[in-house]
Amino acid sequence: MPPFARPLCATVALFALLSGCGPKEEEPAPPPTVTTPPPTETVRLGFAAPLTGAQAHYGADMRNGLTLAIEEANASGLVLGGTPVRFELMAEDDQADPAKATVVAQKLVDAGIKGMLGHFNSGTSIPASRIYAEAGIPQIAMATAPAYTASGFSTTFRMMTNDVQQGSVLGRYVVEKQGAKRITIVDDRTAYGQGLADQFELAAKAAGATIVRREYTDDKSKDFTAILTGIKKSQPDAVFFGGADAQAAPMAKQMRQLGVASRLFGGEMVKTPNFLTLAGPAADGTVASLAGLPLAQMPGGAAFAEKYLARFNEEVQVYAPFAYDGAMTLIEAMKRADSSDPAKVLPVLAKIERAGVTSARIAYDDRGDLREGTITVYEVTGGAWQVLEAVGP
Repeated sequence: MPPFARPLCATVALFALLSGCGPKEEEPAPPPTVTTPPPTETVRLGFAAPLTGAQAHYGADMRNGLTLAIEEANASGLVLGGTPVRFELMAEDDQADPAKATVVAQKLVDAGIKGMLGHFNSGTSIPASRIYAEAGIPQIAMATAPAYTASGFSTTFRMMTNDVQQGSVLGRYVVEKQGAKRITIVDDRTAYGQGLADQFELAAKAAGATIVRREYTDDKSKDFTAILTGIKKSQPDAVFFGGADAQAAPMAKQMRQLGVASRLFGGEMVKTPNFLTLAGPAADGTVASLAGLPLAQMPGGAAFAEKYLARFNEEVQVYAPFAYDGAMTLIEAMKRADSSDPAKVLPVLAKIERAGVTSARIAYDDRGDLREGTITVYEVTGGAWQVLEAVGP
């Protein structure tokens, strides 16, 4: 063995010993456990209404109510089937046109909506309802014509009372409370206008009135001179118009210009701020009905009006509270079903009962009509709508 071997081994041993006695390096701490939250599921809800044209203000009011409901639902952190969900409103302009409505309906179904909030008009809701029914998608529409829920589809529900309820209440009211015995009826031949006028006629006749004339127009006409000239000759106590405010306003003006002494009556599409603006001073004396209680008397009306003003910087028009309740009712059905799957939601929706803004008891009968049917009658006095009376079904 070479003479340097033993000292080198001793040195290595001593170094190893000393190294083992020194402070040890700290092992790095394990990385923190990161829990990945489950991905949020987007639940698409469809909406269609006239968003352009003469009826655009109806669609905008309805959309505002839906927007409030969906924003509140999203802020609540809703979880369905263990998965966080976020609702998305898919809005389409059906232009109040039945043919356009079916195209829009198919587009929304193809986009994978889980529920439909609309359409607004009866004339669009009725043909579109078959498309949603075939896809098994729940549809809660603003439509009031009886035919909407008379089709037998298990998917159709309403946001407002139907024309059987509204027309029958107003028909009796005009005769029994307003003293009208001779009545002329004009309708715009839409599903809404004709349906409301038909129910009004049945109720007015049952209350003892005589229908002296039944006239027809369309939902685009603005000149009623020829119709009103004939009406003036028959001297009715009342003229009932089944149609929208964009036609009712010029009719009111022309009645005054031609010296037609009869009062003008209409449904909820006449009872709008837009009618007051378009008709001006000729609006005074007009009487119209609207589903439900006045906003101030609705169970959640005051709070809703405050939220609406804060969100949109304008007053509630007509349809927003009903649209809000329609959306919240659909979302509540999803919560109770713990799913957004339409097949699971539909049976829950059909049997649901809940308190809302417009009513303390929102519930449907076996056809999808609302069980409660209070109607409020209003009159224009001094350029403003004033409550005359809330009338039960």
